[in-house]
Formats: sequence, structure tokens, C-alpha cells
Amino acid sequence: MADVVGANDLVALAAPEDLPVLNVADLDADPHGMFRRYRADYPFVGHETGAFLVLRHADIERLGSVSCMAASETVHPELFGVTEGALFDFFDQGMLTANGAIHRRRRSPFSRSFAARTIAGLRPHIRRSSEELIESWYADGQVEFVGQFAAQLPARVIGDLLGLPRADIPSFTELVYSVTPFISSSVLPDEIPEADAACQQLRDYVEKTLEDRRRAPRDDFLSDFLERVDAAGELSPLEIIFQIVQLIVGGTDTTRVAIVVQLALLLQHREQWEAVCRDPLLIPGAVAEAMRFEPSVASFVRVTTEDIEVGCAVLPARQFVILSTMSAARDEEAYEHPDVFDIRRTDQPRLLPAFGAGAHRCIGEALARVELEESLAALAARIPKLQLDEAPVIKGHSGIRRVDTMRISWQP
Repeated sequence: MADVVGANDLVALAAPEDLPVLNVADLDADPHGMFRRYRADYPFVGHETGAFLVLRHADIERLGSVSCMAASETVHPELFGVTEGALFDFFDQGMLTANGAIHRRRRSPFSRSFAARTIAGLRPHIRRSSEELIESWYADGQVEFVGQFAAQLPARVIGDLLGLPRADIPSFTELVYSVTPFISSSVLPDEIPEADAACQQLRDYVEKTLEDRRRAPRDDFLSDFLERVDAAGELSPLEIIFQIVQLIVGGTDTTRVAIVVQLALLLQHREQWEAVCRDPLLIPGAVAEAMRFEPSVASFVRVTTEDIEVGCAVLPARQFVILSTMSAARDEEAYEHPDVFDIRRTDQPRLLPAFGAGAHRCIGEALARVELEESLAALAARIPKLQLDEAPVIKGHSGIRRVDTMRISWQP
């Protein structure tokens, strides 16, 4: 590895006796409570996986951008014994976990396509897609929201952006949902084979789609992407495939979870839902507050390349570090009344922690915001009398979080 070490090379460090080591079960059972319990006294704590878990907003904001905190490359899969195959290649070949010049050349072909001004032009299309989904079940008076809306909208958007057939959406989204549990420190050993198999199928699907585009170019994103990477000549065939695989994974599941969470939170705070229905200008603030209060991405990871002072302690070099944006978003030093959901909040940072930081800040941030805002606007306009019949359970303390069933109803 060029800039960071492999999992086998991480220095075995005996944690100080007064540094707590938190286990995955406790963190998953009550992540906000665990973070609150330790954040005031410790800038970071130990994690059951052997990583360090950084808890405070100011520290995460700083550490996310410093040069001595490198992207993790293949450390995460290696920690779980994955050293080859599609799941390993997902980390080894993609831009999300790469460093330096490799990261820049993998990310560069997407920069123009995902610029905020370009993405703003997709608003009407995303609004229409939201409205079409709503109309498909509106007459029923009730719906299971996760499967019938939240899962479908981001898949449609990314599928339409890439020029994928609508008929393929159910199959590739199921593959994505099998891959994403691995992007978390809570992954269970028996989930890894399924994640690897799904990643291989997703890789094969993308490879075939790219081959089709090379044979018959279109006026679309993928054809433009291939033209640019071929002209630059900087990416290998495998790198080209996995940039698109990562784009599909990153653009599907995180937004699905966020769509579920924001509607559930608003319906659980009825006055704020009714305010959004009356005044669409409140929607961007509602989206931002939902992403703060219950982020769909709970953390991002780095590896220390040298000793780093954090608070009154030192993160040693050659350590796997989880930067908990979920903890940062409830930090009492950064927010007034952080455990209160308030869409009129005036202390939101300009850059939301959930989208990461530095050179690795989420390239799809503008697209995700538009999807969240337009989907919420469509729901508020069409079904203001929505009722929450079954609230979703939100699980996970790191990586991409998970949601289960959510049922809503209304009078057609």
C-alpha cells in the first residue's frame, strides 16, 4: 500500500488503563447514549475491533482534513479477513478509500458531472420521479414506505443518471443492500460471504453495462464517463468498473436510509411536519436537521500515519480510526440542545459532518440533498395528512446505518 499500512502491519498498542474499550453490541443497542456517556470525558475511546473511536465534533472536523490521517485503503476488509475477491477490490480499486494521486485520478472523471450547478438541473426530474412513485400507491391509503418509496427513488435516480433499464432496478438494489452491511464495523461474520457474492454480481453487471456502452455509445453519463477516462488513459479496466460500482452503492443505500429517517422524524414531531407542509422554504432546514439528528452515515474511517494530539491524548501512528460523525452531530459543545430535533435550528455548520470531510468529502452530496429535498416536498404537497403507523427501527453506530419497516397511511 502506498500511503497507509495494511491491517497486519498496524501497531499493536496496549490502550491506557483509563481508556474505555466499547463493544459493538452496546454501541448498536444505544449509540447516542454511549457516545453521550463518554464524549465529555474522552476525546476518543477504544473500539472492540481494535480501532479508536473519535467522538467530538471539533476533533472530527479537524482530523477529517489533515494530511496525517489517510484514507483506509484495504485496511477494513483485511481486518475482517477479506484479502481477495470483489469485496476486496471494492476497497482496493475505488476512489472512496484511495489516497493521494490515486484518489485524485479516480475521482477526477466525476467532478464535472456532480458539480452542484449540474445536479440542480436534475431537480424537476427527481420531483417527477417522486410524484410518480406516490401516485402508484396513493389510492391505497397506506404503504410500506421503505420498499415502495425510499428504496425506489434513489435507485431510479442513479439508474436514470447511468442510463440503466428501469427493469434492472430491483435486482441491482438488492445487490447493493447485501454489500453495504460490510461497510460497517458492526458487520457479522456470516454476512461477509453474501456481501462478497453480491459485490461480484454487481461488478459483473457494471462490466457488462460498460461493454454495451462502448459498443453503442449514447448521449448519457456513462458514455461521457468512458470517453473521458479513455482519453485520459489513467484508469485500469478494473478501476473503471469499480468507480461505477462505488457510485451505485454510495448513491443508493445512504439516500434510502436518509429518506426514511427524515420523514419518520417529522411525523414523530407533528408540529414540524405541519410547518413543512405549510411552508416549503423550511424543507432544506428539515433535511439538514434530520441528517444531523439521525445520520444515515454514522462515521468514516482513517488510518493515522503519525502520532496525532487529540484533546489531552495522543492517537498513535499506524492506527485504524473511526471518526464518529454520529457522535459529533450530538456534541453539546457544537450544538445547543443537541438531543432536540429542531428544523429551525440556527447552529447548523456550513458543511454537514455526515458527508465526510476534506478531499474525500462525498462527491454525491449535492445529488443527495436534491433527492432528500424534492422527495420531501412531493410528499408534503400531496399527502399533508400523513400518519405514521409503524416507525422504523434505525440500527448501527458506524458506516451506513440500517432501517427496517415503516408504515404510513392517509385518507385518499
